[in-house]
Amino acid sequence: MDYLTIKWLHVLSSTVLFGTGIGSAFYLLLAHLGGEVDMAAWMSRRVVLADWLFTASTAVLQPLTGVWLLRQARLPASTPWVAQSIALYAVAIACWLPVVWIQLRLRALAARAQAEGALSLPVAWGRWVAAWTVLGAIAFVAFLLIFHLMVVKRLPFA
Repeated sequence: MDYLTIKWLHVLSSTVLFGTGIGSAFYLLLAHLGGEVDMAAWMSRRVVLADWLFTASTAVLQPLTGVWLLRQARLPASTPWVAQSIALYAVAIACWLPVVWIQLRLRALAARAQAEGALSLPVAWGRWVAAWTVLGAIAFVAFLLIFHLMVVKRLPFA
């Protein structure tokens, strides 16, 4: 494939990765704030599905296309903005992995509450959402900085 095709795939997959993350966060947070058991159960199932379909696939595609682009451009990974992007991507993925586990836990908690006919979500739900939010916020900032680096080639505070 030619350079522009791979670059297009890289940009498209980064958009899907980032967009799915924001969308999932938005809808799961709405379900949490609403506090309705049925909505939380329904939404947590969809968020887990979206994560596996879109986030997981693009999280793999990003480094593959990135490495291909670096090789084609003969740009070393030690180039400061590239190395910083890779480090930030590692931070984002390190946050995403526990987020996946938390989302599976949230889905189970909401499903159990729904099956039991509970009127509210369990206390553990709120604790897991708090951890999920912190990890998601860190990943969000990391991805914003990566987008900045891809465009400007330096960090905003450097």
